[in-house]
Amino acid sequence: MLQLEEVHVDKNQLTSLPASIGRLTSLETLNVYGNQLVSVPASLGRLTRLKEISLGGNQLVSLPESFWQMTNLHTLNLGINQFSSLPESIGNLTHLHTLDLGHNALTTLPESLGKLRNLTDFLYLSNNHLTSLPRSLENLSNLMYLNVTDNELTALPDWIGKLTELKELRLYNNALTALPESLGMLTKLRELHVMNNRLVSLPESIGKLTKLRELRLNDNRLTALPESLGKLTRLRHLDLRNNRLTAVPESLSKLESLAYLDLRANKLVSLPARIGELTNLEKLDVRWNKLSSLPEWFQRLEQRGCSVYW
Repeated sequence: MLQLEEVHVDKNQLTSLPASIGRLTSLETLNVYGNQLVSVPASLGRLTRLKEISLGGNQLVSLPESFWQMTNLHTLNLGINQFSSLPESIGNLTHLHTLDLGHNALTTLPESLGKLRNLTDFLYLSNNHLTSLPRSLENLSNLMYLNVTDNELTALPDWIGKLTELKELRLYNNALTALPESLGMLTKLRELHVMNNRLVSLPESIGKLTKLRELRLNDNRLTALPESLGKLTRLRHLDLRNNRLTAVPESLSKLESLAYLDLRANKLVSLPARIGELTNLEKLDVRWNKLSSLPEWFQRLEQRGCSVYW
């Protein structure tokens, strides 16, 4: 029994863990997701071989200081708990490559998160009460996925451009009014999700994100788009619905890979005719605009199999 390497007791009704768990010194994986834990024993800190631990979906508000000494951890899930703060000692977990802190009550983050330079795979910060991000996060230069959705951010810091390995950035359901020009430094980005914010414009540098496949900007306050969008030639999905656009740039007709274009619920009175020449377009939705007449190229799109909604 003491040689156990994995323990999985997720989705039960556990309210506590025995102190004797600290005797399982060979343990490498501990999954206690979806229980009713309000605390964990300090003896967990003895499990120095532990690499993966999931305590998500419980009722934890804090962890014993010994917990933060498990320096071999590479995956830590603390999501869906009741943490309002975290200690600076989280910075001891320097082997972490995946960290889930989502769905808690965090208002700030410890500066020591910037010490987690091996954090490469995922950092989940969604569904908290964050109004800003610590500058130390700029040190996470190998991070590939960052999720800060459903918080209270009003600005995205300039240093975001230093996270040059990012492939997916999720920022939706915040209160962002602008995106920094440094966003253009994220040249490996494939997905950018910024819907349901308060954006009134986009930086010209967005055109440098030439590997972008998916761009979701719906439910903002955009009144115009930069011509540089036409440089996103690998873009397949562009969602601009529920903004305040009166026109879209001619450069959209250069998006050769575009398959889905959603322009619903704007203030468009016309569309560039050359959009009808996008041979990979599968769906075009322009409902609830102010188009004075239906372009004749709509029919051509439909004839070749594109779904057009007006």
